[in-house]
Amino acid sequence: MSETITVGGITIDSNDPAELAEFWSAALGYTVLADSGDYIMIAPPGVGFGEGRYLAFQRVPETKGTKNRVHIDFQTTAREAEVDRLTVLGATVLGEHSLPGFAWTVLQDPHGNEFCVVAES
Repeated sequence: MSETITVGGITIDSNDPAELAEFWSAALGYTVLADSGDYIMIAPPGVGFGEGRYLAFQRVPETKGTKNRVHIDFQTTAREAEVDRLTVLGATVLGEHSLPGFAWTVLQDPHGNEFCVVAES
């Protein structure tokens, strides 16, 4: 285990960082840590920079073109209810899957970035 490097957060490219920050803040209950207009960082309330667990959105000129190479899995004990809540906020369901012991729903945020909501089954 490295003592000098840890996962701080995940940055998502977007041509409208404010729109994505608004969606993900509502989805996760996060608050804004930093906002330059072109780069917005959100985190759980009370979590400061350097404490990890943040999402950031940075402005890029291009739109998303293909499937994500990396996506986030969110865990819950109420998968169906969370999927319903996220679709009301603007997410789109892409599919439902399961393996012995757990199930997940694949969704897209309003800009087409894939993510999963996972629960034990």
